[in-house]
Amino acid sequence: MLRRIGRLLFFVALGFLALSLLPVAAYRFVPPPATPLMLIRRVEGYPINHEWRPLTQISPHLVRAAMAGEDAKFCRHRGFDWEAIEAAWQRYESGRGKLRGASTISMQTAKNVFLWPGRDWLRKGFEAYFTVLIEWGWGKRRIMEVYLNEIEWGPGIYGAEAAARHYFRKSAAALTESEAARLAAILPDPLEWSASRPGPYVRERAASIRANIPDVPTGDPLPCGG
Repeated sequence: MLRRIGRLLFFVALGFLALSLLPVAAYRFVPPPATPLMLIRRVEGYPINHEWRPLTQISPHLVRAAMAGEDAKFCRHRGFDWEAIEAAWQRYESGRGKLRGASTISMQTAKNVFLWPGRDWLRKGFEAYFTVLIEWGWGKRRIMEVYLNEIEWGPGIYGAEAAARHYFRKSAAALTESEAARLAAILPDPLEWSASRPGPYVRERAASIRANIPDVPTGDPLPCGG
């Protein structure tokens, strides 16, 4: 009996490994056709506005603004910002807030492309697993490219090109530093905030991101290569 259970678990693990490695390997070279969140939003009634652009056709201002606003250590970590994770855990244990604020761009990319929305521990475990896979298999350049093309930027708006067209009537390649900062500023809550009509909080957050952009390494299009 135990031997049968062991065999079953082995084949289940083997199947999961194969099913997870195949899309990770494929998306290293081809754009993901859709994300779980896109499908959920479609069921909720939102149209899908999504236009893929290679990283060379996205403004370096947006690359650096995303790093300044979401993950300043993107070029230096291997998927996880352990200092931020420890700080978030300490806040959570002290009762000063929910367990959030330590998600890197790599973790967000893994979540957006492969997983369902949510904050349960099972999904967090899968998120860590896929983060390791894409850091190992994709590299920083591809992670940033997929991130900027798949992230939600408003109701039914996915990717830098669709966001730039929607909010500023221009291509992602033509975004200015100020526009890039405003786009990065709304990422925590893109269904509620607008980059073209920012409220006081978004304006303040965009100004902070813009002030931090000089601290991000320079490079075209990605500061850290990879």
